[in-house]
Amino acid sequence: MKDTIVIGGGPAGLQAALTLGRMRRDVLLVDSGDYRNASVEHAHNFITNDGLAPSEIREQARKEVAAYPTVEQRSARVQSVAREGDGFVAYVDGETVHARTVILATGMRDTLPDVPGLADVWGVEAGQCPFCHGYEIADRTIAVHGVAAHTAMFVTLLRNLSDELVVLPDGDQIDDDTQKTFDDVGVRVVPGTIRSVDRAEGGVRIAAGDQEVLAAGLFVTPTFEQSAPFAEQLGLDMLPSGAIEIDVQGNTSVPGVYAAGDLAHVAELPMPRPSLLGAAAAGLVAGSTAVHDLLGG
Repeated sequence: MKDTIVIGGGPAGLQAALTLGRMRRDVLLVDSGDYRNASVEHAHNFITNDGLAPSEIREQARKEVAAYPTVEQRSARVQSVAREGDGFVAYVDGETVHARTVILATGMRDTLPDVPGLADVWGVEAGQCPFCHGYEIADRTIAVHGVAAHTAMFVTLLRNLSDELVVLPDGDQIDDDTQKTFDDVGVRVVPGTIRSVDRAEGGVRIAAGDQEVLAAGLFVTPTFEQSAPFAEQLGLDMLPSGAIEIDVQGNTSVPGVYAAGDLAHVAELPMPRPSLLGAAAAGLVAGSTAVHDLLGG
């Protein structure tokens, strides 16, 4: 019987395992090797790690966690998790693992807009977070895809990085309030459906309607969903965003199950905020909550 099984080997899961390991808790960390930011070459806005590749950050974290003998790290895939008696049972590549608590840190899966060529530049020339990918393309042309409800806010943020902002509605209609925001901040709108996105020297080439835009970077808002079925299997309460509902301690609606990272958020937030540093912080919170709860078990 493990004290905790941590599912997910990103910063949230690794930090949770580290926190538990430092209190000599018997932990199994299972890492499937699937990462939301797999195509990202450099991570930013993470103090002490700014500019490192996410793979480098994970590798360093694995080495640090390996120093704690009560934590086992396993490259494997969890098929299912279920309540069993006072604890939980997980099936890990056909093996049965029993644990008193579970920390879910499996993240979200992005679905990109159906734009030809976008997947090829995703994570490098195209991204979704101005805090993570904006500074490096400051003072150059920055493009934004679509006109979803939050696009006006998005371009307002980017306006502080560049005077050359281009919005590509890609067939969406622009309402009057959004158009006024675009006019106020000096955004150029290029109408028409996006026909292709290609890597170009110093950035990305976007063919939209009968025009072509050369930009240093392209910001896109993908749709997202849980990357693993465990929330449904455990019957956890979910939020309208598609994320798991947690409280400020990382507790889910099922006692003994905690969630950390961008797969979960508190109800007061409208959606999860993807961030390596935020995920690590959430892993620390979930891990320390599990430690305290295990004291009473």
